[in-house]
Amino acid sequence: MTAGERLRVVVAGPDGPADPRAVALARALRDSGAEVVLTGEVGSAGRLAATVVQEDADAVGVAGAPPDLLAEVLDRLSAAGVEDVTAFVLGATVGLPEGVRGFGDDAAPDDVVAALREAAGAL
Repeated sequence: MTAGERLRVVVAGPDGPADPRAVALARALRDSGAEVVLTGEVGSAGRLAATVVQEDADAVGVAGAPPDLLAEVLDRLSAAGVEDVTAFVLGATVGLPEGVRGFGDDAAPDDVVAALREAAGAL
């Protein structure tokens, strides 16, 4: 990602596109200039990883879902040759699998976007 490109983020929540935390996160990211794909219910790591690949996303995040799910998503992305995706969870900051970033529910949207941009290399 270069410094003028929009950040592309896939966001999922345990209750699908109507999940209030996922919707709030997606709106905050969009309002901060990111391009956001709000998926349906997080059914499987495979489906979420496929969406990330299809959308050519820079980051994938879940709101209120188990962080271990993202570890499996990262494994599947790695197996597909995709190594440059940042995984994050909203609502958990401790006990996260390696490679998964955590943001508390009270994290400011601008802070989340800044961290994702930094991770994607677009300072």
